[in-house]
Amino acid sequence: MASLKFFSILPASPSSELAPLSLFTFGFVNSVSTGLANVSLKYNSVGFYQMAKIAITPLIVLAEFIWYKKRIAFSKVVALTVVSVGVAVATVTDLQFIFLGACVAMAWIIPSAVNRILWSNVQQQQKWTALALMWKTKPITLVFLVFMIPLDPPGLLAFHWSFGSISAILMSAFLGFLLQWSSALTLGATSAISSVVLGQFKTGVILLGNYYLFGSNPGTTSIFGAFIAIGGMSFYIYLNIRAMKR
Repeated sequence: MASLKFFSILPASPSSELAPLSLFTFGFVNSVSTGLANVSLKYNSVGFYQMAKIAITPLIVLAEFIWYKKRIAFSKVVALTVVSVGVAVATVTDLQFIFLGACVAMAWIIPSAVNRILWSNVQQQQKWTALALMWKTKPITLVFLVFMIPLDPPGLLAFHWSFGSISAILMSAFLGFLLQWSSALTLGATSAISSVVLGQFKTGVILLGNYYLFGSNPGTTSIFGAFIAIGGMSFYIYLNIRAMKR
């Protein structure tokens, strides 16, 4: 981020500065969401992780209704239901239940939903750009993540450091930055719900891509579920485009 500011790539912050409490909340929620997501992937199968993500959609709808009085059309509810059912069917063959992993996944759902809502609302309502908001909040997120290291043993000191592992970590950090940036751009341009739908669309595309391009056979049930999910996502996109043209 410092290099971005040095080369003037980072846009200036808008005139409406975020209050210290808001920055603290951003950093805390983002760190908890990111940390629990990684721990959830450690203790859960990919299928169970994706099933847990389904619960984020109705939680976002409920939270936005309570906080911002946002209502969602019945047709979009139908589309989101089809997407959720499709993802559930597509990933049901990879379900492995572990009690600790399930607890982590359930704990991750709420901060993940709140994190998406905050990022989308601040960018759209207060006119913050994705990079400017990341520049303000990520240092706070980093501090909280450092304090969370002992919660996921073996921790920093017990890790086997080598040239290969350091290179992998640096590459992962760079790709993680690009992922965070693209996610923030999506939240600023669309909505919290649309970003979840996009993530589920990615799941369906990966599953079908592995089947058609690399010969992976996840089973007829999973393929059928992926097609259902993509069909629901296409309908959801159509509804949004039609609403924009009105």
